[in-house]
Amino acid sequence: MAAASSEHRVFGLTLLQQVLIGLVLGVATGYWLGEKAADLKILGTVFINLIKMVVVPLIFLALVSGINSMQDPKNFTRVGMKGLSTYLLTAMFAVVIGICAGVIFEPGLGVQIDKSHLETPAAVANVQAPPTVGEFLLGLIPTNALRAMTEDHFLQVIVFAIFFGITMNLLGDKVQHARIVVQETASIVFKMIELIVRLAPLAVFGFMAWSVGTQGVEIIITLARLVITVLAACLVQYLVFGVLLLVFGRLNPLPFYRKMAVTQMMAFSTSSSKATLTTAMKQLQTRLGVSESSTNFLMPLGACINMDGTAIYLGICALFFSQFYGIPLDTHDYFVLILTSTLGSIGAAGIPSGSIIFMGMVLSSVGLPLEGIGLILGIDRMLDMVRTTINITGDAAITLLIDRSEKKLNEDDYYSA
Repeated sequence: MAAASSEHRVFGLTLLQQVLIGLVLGVATGYWLGEKAADLKILGTVFINLIKMVVVPLIFLALVSGINSMQDPKNFTRVGMKGLSTYLLTAMFAVVIGICAGVIFEPGLGVQIDKSHLETPAAVANVQAPPTVGEFLLGLIPTNALRAMTEDHFLQVIVFAIFFGITMNLLGDKVQHARIVVQETASIVFKMIELIVRLAPLAVFGFMAWSVGTQGVEIIITLARLVITVLAACLVQYLVFGVLLLVFGRLNPLPFYRKMAVTQMMAFSTSSSKATLTTAMKQLQTRLGVSESSTNFLMPLGACINMDGTAIYLGICALFFSQFYGIPLDTHDYFVLILTSTLGSIGAAGIPSGSIIFMGMVLSSVGLPLEGIGLILGIDRMLDMVRTTINITGDAAITLLIDRSEKKLNEDDYYSA
């Protein structure tokens, strides 16, 4: 990874400054052009497609490299268990935050829409039925690793990469040449993504112009209470990450928030944890002092299974529809919501409109109708930007905490200006 000081600049502007300018210009252009701004979405789509082109190799190679950098199998097992357990616990806690926000703000009681004319839009009607818990767990194991990679089944890619990396570790020096090939190929992929990320300001401009031009501010006003509820819950979760760093890591969270600004801005603008992954990894290593082994192993893992923002969103939407339709939930329903929303947030990772797909599973688990999902499609894209920001921030915070617990964190880099 290149040092932070070698960050690519255009006209003397840092990447963060370029992204901010793209964001402002995108909003202004979308407001000015209106529906005509829809054509500018191609700028963001090209960027996302370039990221998609290399994201599977990135996840596979980063995981294998991270595992192989942990020469002691006990070290790998310890770090892996810490990562998995922490990701699951924070996801469950995020659902609880979402449910509490739904109970406090009661967003569904403030929506005045004629329910008799509700129809399930094609975007929802054509979505495949969400899997059962058994199907979901069985689907984690790829029957064909290459097909899992070509069809972007990220969870299956992770399972295969972990198995591949562990096996390579067990063989030790017998596969030393393979280790070198993996490391060098990973360096090539990282460099490719570094070049792609330089296009981020253009992508931000295109996405923001498209969002504002086609949806405008009216859609926010329509379901303002739901939007406010989601934003409030995400803010609480955002602050929780700082508390975790302060209490469990014994670290001042302010450097973390400040140095993750570029990553968070990119996550907000692209609504893609995968597109933001390499930027987050670079920030952790070069500016926050996190070790390469922890970053390469935990960040790809978190980007594919840790979706705290999505977990919050699923919990709030379940409460929203419960209040909207006047269907009360009991204590048992709340426990079911916590479980299904946690599983849904994991399953939604890497799937386009994944939160909408798995929302069907969440709502069905507590007997809520699915027809109302169409109500939130209009604001889903905007709220997805906030959810993604929370997702990637959570991945980074947990990676930093675990690296700290392993006594690998460079505190001088963390606190440096």
